[in-house]
Amino acid sequence: MMKTEAVLHAALSSESSLHTYDIVAVVIYFVFVIAVGIWASIRANRGTIGGYFLAGRSMSWWPIGASLMSSNVGSGLFIGLAGTGAAGGLAVGGFEWNATFLLVALGWIFVPVYIAAGVVTTPQYLKKRFGGERIQVYMSVLSLILYIFTKISTDIFSGALFIQMALGWNLYLSTGILLVVTAIYTITGGLTAVIYTDALQTVIMVGGALVLMFLGFQKVGWYPGLQQLYSQALPNVTVPNTTCHLPRPDAFHMLRDPVSGDIPWPGIIFGLTVLATWCWCTDQVIVQRSLSAKNLSHAKGGSVLGGYLKILPMFFIVMPGMISRALYPDEVGCVDPDVCQRVCGARVGCSNIAYPKLVMALMPIGLRGLMIAVIMAALMSSFTSIFNSSSTLFAIDVWQRFRRRATEQELMVVGRVFVVFLVVVSILWIPIIQSSSSGQLFDYIQSVTSYLAPPVTALFLLAIFCRRVTEPGAFWGLMFGLGVGLLRMILEFSYPAPACGEVDRRPAVLKDFHYLYFALLLCGLTAIVIVIISLCTTPIPEEKMLV
Repeated sequence: MMKTEAVLHAALSSESSLHTYDIVAVVIYFVFVIAVGIWASIRANRGTIGGYFLAGRSMSWWPIGASLMSSNVGSGLFIGLAGTGAAGGLAVGGFEWNATFLLVALGWIFVPVYIAAGVVTTPQYLKKRFGGERIQVYMSVLSLILYIFTKISTDIFSGALFIQMALGWNLYLSTGILLVVTAIYTITGGLTAVIYTDALQTVIMVGGALVLMFLGFQKVGWYPGLQQLYSQALPNVTVPNTTCHLPRPDAFHMLRDPVSGDIPWPGIIFGLTVLATWCWCTDQVIVQRSLSAKNLSHAKGGSVLGGYLKILPMFFIVMPGMISRALYPDEVGCVDPDVCQRVCGARVGCSNIAYPKLVMALMPIGLRGLMIAVIMAALMSSFTSIFNSSSTLFAIDVWQRFRRRATEQELMVVGRVFVVFLVVVSILWIPIIQSSSSGQLFDYIQSVTSYLAPPVTALFLLAIFCRRVTEPGAFWGLMFGLGVGLLRMILEFSYPAPACGEVDRRPAVLKDFHYLYFALLLCGLTAIVIVIISLCTTPIPEEKMLV
């Protein structure tokens, strides 16, 4: 076994070398992105809140649509979505296709409400809708916590993992360099710089990923060859008396068994819609792009373009992940904890290396550098979007709550400083991510979201469609949902998923109750609590219903 491990480690190391042409491609990319960021920063109106945080509400539909795509498809998605595809097959692509419909809902249902309310942040909308400030502050703090746990830290980890495999750099050194470059144009240029660099990076990201997809399909014999090779992708080192090394028999099915499926079909249709509504219709990172539109028509056009672009990750992320498992089952599909530890540093599995492994093995000289630039583009797009939105939330909804007479200049300085704090906390969270969720980053992101986001979805839907909902009902419904969600989240981290061959000692509520089912249940329970408390309290007077 030790000999096999040494061979695998040597194979990975031999591929982690870049040609001069690759390095030149990466350098040219960085120079180009920084140039676009500086140009956008000079062009931007950064002296006002609306100019810095909402790009002066002057954006056209095409950069908005591109930014909606790239701010979501960060390096965490390239690593996590491809890894889950490698481990389980096509079904995870449903997470991306679901977004297409919710982006239409964003443009036609939610954004008109936000624009009519005249808000900069989504928590501001809740303050105008219900009155009071406790919901606004709670929502802002919850959003920032979700960004740390599910966005910034996972993107830092996945981007650094890729660079570590490609360049052999230290994980934290890689992260530090990227953060510095990203922070330069995010902090100086505001949302204008973020959206224009996102648009550029979307082109690079989609183009490079499509090249790798075609090379991968060519290698395995196109789709029929992938079906055959994936079903036979067994690692040489297995754990005796177990079946965890076997590829799933339903790997090429989108809709899976509601009880035994790893992603059950009722969960992906109904439970996922709850999470996607939070992500695409109420999350500040996404909504802020639409609010920067010069008018409602451009906001809708951006949603439509973003929806079309979200069809693509199934083909250029999920399927390449499966191709990687089919071509390199010993590394990507490893199940023996000792082998996995040697290959990727995680005992629970190495599916997260599926995409970088494919890049380093298949891409020719020069194009390999392009793909490293693609992953960096994805990482930086995601960072810039989250940094800008986080600073907006903290400055407008939290800081202004305690410093009511804060000037616009003070708010912008506070927002920029807060970004540094976010980065430090996120880096400290990385070791937890490394050891969680069976080595599948995407599962970690979605499960944490399903414990904290469903109450928010319930509240926004009721706020828009039910005028009888009151502030006490909304607040205590959120508190109830938070308590139930945290209970499940604590259980999740207290009982990690077992490695192959280990006894599953998790309680039934974790083992047999899928997180997508939990999201649906939590959303429904929160809605019931909100409605009941609202009916027992005094209605908001009609003249005070501003939105």
